[in-house]
Amino acid sequence: MSISTGRRRQWRPDWPASLATMRIHRRGPGDPTYRIDDAGRHWRALLTPEGPATLVLDLRAGDATVDAEAWGPGADWALSAVPDLLGAADDWSGFEPRHPVLVEARRRHPHLRLGRTDLVMEALLPAVLEQRVTGQEAFAGFRMLVRRHGEPAPGPGADRGLRLQPPAAELRRIPSWEWLQLHVDPARSRAVVTAARVAESLERTIGLPGPEVERRLCSLPGIGVWTAAEVRQRAHGDPDAVSFGDYHVAKDVGWALTGSEVDDAGLAELLEPWRPQRGRVPALVYAAGLRRPRHGARMAPRTHLPAPGRRT
Repeated sequence: MSISTGRRRQWRPDWPASLATMRIHRRGPGDPTYRIDDAGRHWRALLTPEGPATLVLDLRAGDATVDAEAWGPGADWALSAVPDLLGAADDWSGFEPRHPVLVEARRRHPHLRLGRTDLVMEALLPAVLEQRVTGQEAFAGFRMLVRRHGEPAPGPGADRGLRLQPPAAELRRIPSWEWLQLHVDPARSRAVVTAARVAESLERTIGLPGPEVERRLCSLPGIGVWTAAEVRQRAHGDPDAVSFGDYHVAKDVGWALTGSEVDDAGLAELLEPWRPQRGRVPALVYAAGLRRPRHGARMAPRTHLPAPGRRT
């Protein structure tokens, strides 16, 4: 199909879907692969198995119909993935909130869904860049990487400044000195390049059980349980994926459920009754806006390359 020719799809979910489900895929306010326009439409530039695509979604307030349009060789794939992107495949049956905080959060957010992209490298690349650094630094590095090495998005996406993530072949070609210019230290750049070398195998983890996905991801140098969970949440829509090792998650969930911050071991103990849907607990906590009070100083951006930290 011609890149200038857009494909259209209208889809009416059987629940009150929300485009807010997609926000988990936005990597900071300046993410060049994601835009929200003045009309509230969500634009994404993505590399699909069938080629690059620009996707825009609009939600009609009156009848909850999703209007989708896509351009590029991957347009048909992008349109077919819209229901799962917004959570159509997510199943909350079997999840019992149990805790009063979660019961109330579920009551207030009965239609919360976990979406999935089915695109592993799309989730893995920024997750690796976010290891052991502040969000500010990670988002800046991701922006520079996409602008230098990503192509303009197809169709009107390019006019809106949208760019595609670099494909695996391009990531493998970036020299070590340029990664440093992007403020990506050698440990993280090696992890990206290593993953890019086996990108096709990683994409084949879609549909596998969560523990097997984690095992395969964590078999790669520089990929730990935090990064694997971030990928499982976004690419696989895994309801049991929990970001152990995160700077905030254990503290926030512990504070919401017990009134006190906990560490990763404490979080694991707290969440065990909800296995194999442990990831729904942090999702409900954050949907309800339950974050512990921030009294201390924030983690400062680096002025040098540090020793490895917690989050991998």
